[in-house]
Amino acid sequence: MQNIRAIFLLLAGITAFVALALLTFSVTLAVGGILTVLMVGRALSMKMKPAPIRATAKAKPRSGETMRIWNDGRGTIIDL
Repeated sequence: MQNIRAIFLLLAGITAFVALALLTFSVTLAVGGILTVLMVGRALSMKMKPAPIRATAKAKPRSGETMRIWNDGRGTIIDL
C-alpha cells in the first residue's frame, strides 16, 4: 500500500512540475513575442519620421546676407 501511495505522489509531483514548466515557457514566449512586435513597430515608426535637416545656401553675389533653407518636418522653408 505504501508503494502505491509513493508512486502516486511521485507521478503527481512530476505532473505538477511539467505543468508549471510548460506554463512558464508559454508565458515567456508570449511576453517575448509581444516585446518583439512592439520593438519592430517602434523601429518602423522611427524610420517613417525623418529628423529635420538644416542647410544653408550661398547668397546672391550682390547681397551680403545668407539665404537660409531648412526642413521643419512638414516642408522645406526658404528664407530669402
